[in-house]
Amino acid sequence: MYIKRDMEKLVTELSSEYPAILITGPRQVGKTTMLQKLMEGTERAYVTLDDLNARQLAKTDPELFFQTYGTPILIDEVQYAPELFTYIKIMVDKNHTPGEFWLTGSQAFKLMQGIQESLAGRVAVLNLFSLSQNEIYNHCANEPFKLDLEQLKQKQSKTDAADLMQIFERIWRGSMPAIVSGTYSNRDIFYSSYISTYIDRDVRELLPTMDSLNFLQFITAVAARTSQLLNIAEIARDASIDQMTAKKWLGILETLGLIFYLRPYSNNTLKRTIKTPKLYFTDCGLAVYLTKWSSPETLESGAMNGAIFENYVVSEIVKSYYNAGKEPYLYYYRDKDAREIDVIMESDGRLHPIEIKKSASPNNGMIKAFSVLDKATVPRGVGAVICMKSELSALSRENLIVPAWLI
Repeated sequence: MYIKRDMEKLVTELSSEYPAILITGPRQVGKTTMLQKLMEGTERAYVTLDDLNARQLAKTDPELFFQTYGTPILIDEVQYAPELFTYIKIMVDKNHTPGEFWLTGSQAFKLMQGIQESLAGRVAVLNLFSLSQNEIYNHCANEPFKLDLEQLKQKQSKTDAADLMQIFERIWRGSMPAIVSGTYSNRDIFYSSYISTYIDRDVRELLPTMDSLNFLQFITAVAARTSQLLNIAEIARDASIDQMTAKKWLGILETLGLIFYLRPYSNNTLKRTIKTPKLYFTDCGLAVYLTKWSSPETLESGAMNGAIFENYVVSEIVKSYYNAGKEPYLYYYRDKDAREIDVIMESDGRLHPIEIKKSASPNNGMIKAFSVLDKATVPRGVGAVICMKSELSALSRENLIVPAWLI
C-alpha cells in the first residue's frame, strides 16, 4: 500500500521550473517510491546505480550512459557516480528542459560536493525523512509547524487525537514506509535487516576497513544518548574506540541522514550559553530498536521515555519543514546556570520557545526558563509546552499547550 507523501505537490511544482531535482535522505524512507509514483503514465526512464552494471557504465562512460537510457530520467543512488554531474550540467545548459533529471541519493555530503561544483543554480535540493505522523494519521495539508493558534485549531478539527500509549506505539514501531504500510509486519526483523544490509553496506562504502560489530556497538551507544548533549568521550568509551574515530563515525551517521543536531542558540547578550549541540535520530524507531525496548509499554515506562518522546517531537517538527521544502531554524538553549529550553524556533523575526514534556498536566513552572530570551536581541514570540494533554489549550496568552499528536 502506497502512503501519499506531503512532498509530492512540491516535487511536481519544482519539476515545472528546475531542470534537475535531487532528493536526499536516509535509505528506505521512500524517495524512489514517491518519484516512481509521480512518474506513472509518463515516458521517464528509471535506472538505479545500486545495479553494478549501470554504475560501471555511469562511472566509465557517462556519455554512453545517457545515450543508453535517454531523458527524462530518474537516477537512483546517484552518489555512486559523481562523474555524471558534469554531463548533467552540459545537458541542462544545452536543453533548458524543466524536470529532465530526477535524482535521489543517500549520502548527502558526497552528493553536495558534486552538486556545488557542477549544478549550482540548476538543481532543486529536497530532503526527505521517513513518514511524518501527518502523512500516516492526519492527512491534512502539510504546513511547517508554527505556534499559530488559528492554524493549530484548524488542524485539530481535522485530526484524530492520540493518547499516551498510541503515541508510544507510533514511536516504538518507527516511521519507515515498509513497516507503516504493512509490507513487513515484523518490526524487529525489519530493523535488524536495515542495519545489516543498508547501514553496513553504506558505511563500508565510506569506511572500507570498518568492523561491523564495532560499528553496531558505536551506533547503539549513540542511540542511548538521543536528545542529549553530544558527548564524544562517553560514546567513544562505550564503543571501545578512540575519540577521533567516534567523531569521524558520527560524521558518517550524519552524512547518511540517520542523525541530526540542534545547535545551541546564542547571541552577544546571552553569554553563558553552553556551546555543545544536541543529538537526535531522524527515525525514532531505529533508536528504540538499537536500545532494545521490547514493547511500547516497556518503552513508555522505561528510563529513556522522556528522551525518546523529545526525539519524536523534534523530528516531527523537522519533517514538517522539510516536507514543505523549507529549512527548519531550530535551536535549543542551556546555560551554565542550568536554565534550559528544549527547542527555540526562529520564525518571522521572533524566537518561539518550546518545552517538551510527556506530562498531560503542564504548568507554569515548565516555562520558567522562557524569560531568558527576553534578553536576546531578537524579540520573543509565542511559546508552547508540547505534551500529552488531550486537546489544544493555553497557559497564558503568550504560551500555548499543544498536544504531541497535533504537530
